[in-house]
Amino acid sequence: LYLLTTAEGMPVSWCLANPKLGEREVMTALLERDHHLVRAGQVILADKGFAGKEFEAFITERLEGHLVRPDRKDEPTRHGRLARCRQWIEAVFDTLKGQLSLEQHGGRTPAGVFARTGQRLLALAAAIWHNWTTGAEAKRSLIAYDH
Repeated sequence: LYLLTTAEGMPVSWCLANPKLGEREVMTALLERDHHLVRAGQVILADKGFAGKEFEAFITERLEGHLVRPDRKDEPTRHGRLARCRQWIEAVFDTLKGQLSLEQHGGRTPAGVFARTGQRLLALAAAIWHNWTTGAEAKRSLIAYDH
């Protein structure tokens, strides 16, 4: 699952891809398709797997965004480890896996996996939207719906 979200975890764009494909290639294709969703100057937070001159050039030159990712050991310090920011990313996936049972989707065909993944992302988006409209403090919290 490749997922582009807001800082609150609201799904913006997503795709499922063969794990044999490279992360940067998949995300480049996803952002190419949905380039209108990224505004100039926007920060894209990613993990170390998205290190690469071509991918960074794509983000900065084509999308006019800023790629922020943890520094690798073999490069100069730019952003550091970003542990707190990485927790945002992991928390979104934890919500999907834990409360929305993403890994127990039950899809038996590629179309079934796609549909059931989409259902969980739609449920997450609906909960975040509802929490925004009701003024809830925690926007990604699903506790109110977990009965």
